[in-house]
Amino acid sequence: MELKLSHCFIAVDDHDKALVFYRDILGFDVRNDVGFEGMRWVTVGPPSQPDLDIVLEPPAADPNTSPADKQAMGELLAKGLLRGVIFETDDCDATFEHIRAAGGEVVQEPIDQPYGVRDCAFRDPAGNLLRFSGPRAR
Repeated sequence: MELKLSHCFIAVDDHDKALVFYRDILGFDVRNDVGFEGMRWVTVGPPSQPDLDIVLEPPAADPNTSPADKQAMGELLAKGLLRGVIFETDDCDATFEHIRAAGGEVVQEPIDQPYGVRDCAFRDPAGNLLRFSGPRAR
């Protein structure tokens, strides 16, 4: 039996701002941008991983979510407290400079980590923590 990750989800509060970041700055392909029954289904992904879709969705997109839970999730997103993701890069320093030059919100400049990688971190427009990890500098 073979299993592969096909979709993962990143909470966003504004699809258009998210698209500017993920498409225009990170260079991801927009795979879907579809409106359906008052919702918007937006998926992006790295060109090098055509079988992986990252769904950009509101923090409480489930129609059965209570108004109180939607508010709580929105507040957690605004504080940057929802789980982030880690992207792999072949050049952490170049990735950092590219995102910083494009106006990305820097959380951590590139450093060698004791667990064997070099990484940096940014926040996306919704406040999600994104780490970019690659081989240590030589």
